[in-house]
Amino acid sequence: MTRRNFITSYIGILLLILTLGSCGSKKQRIALPADFKGPKELSRLYGVRLTPSDNIFLYNEGARWLGVPHRMGGLTKKGVDCSGFVAIVFREVYGKQLARSSADMLKHNCKKVSRANLKEGDLVFFRTGKGRKKVPNHVGIYLKNGKFIHTSTSNGVIVSSLSEPYYVRTWLTGGRVKNL
Repeated sequence: MTRRNFITSYIGILLLILTLGSCGSKKQRIALPADFKGPKELSRLYGVRLTPSDNIFLYNEGARWLGVPHRMGGLTKKGVDCSGFVAIVFREVYGKQLARSSADMLKHNCKKVSRANLKEGDLVFFRTGKGRKKVPNHVGIYLKNGKFIHTSTSNGVIVSSLSEPYYVRTWLTGGRVKNL
């Protein structure tokens, strides 16, 4: 091997090592939306203390919808119904497509869980009004400490407590989304 070939090979190997070594050393940055809120602000907004183990993306997506009015069949910030809100949040946060009605979400997308075993991101189902007792007509997303976010017909997207008498009376079941 000539001296020139040796130097060319040496420089090529050195460049290869530097290139491969630099690939793993760069920290990947995630671009956060301008309206992304930190744990302290979200804790205040939701009335719960967030910890590093909480899904901050779930809380942020919910916060973007707080106050949006109820509109039956709605899927926009101009108006959204309960199942539409849940479906949008799940698509945005978990990349998961859910059925469009609360009854179909429970039937096709969830495994039932008791109120005592609810975890962040579980769905909470209610039977409001009259009709078939075992079929839900309202759904929300469980957060923590008995709180859930949902679309109320009178107040739009809000955070409520499972211990409120209305939700105690109309409670049907919890649901853990399959394959999440």
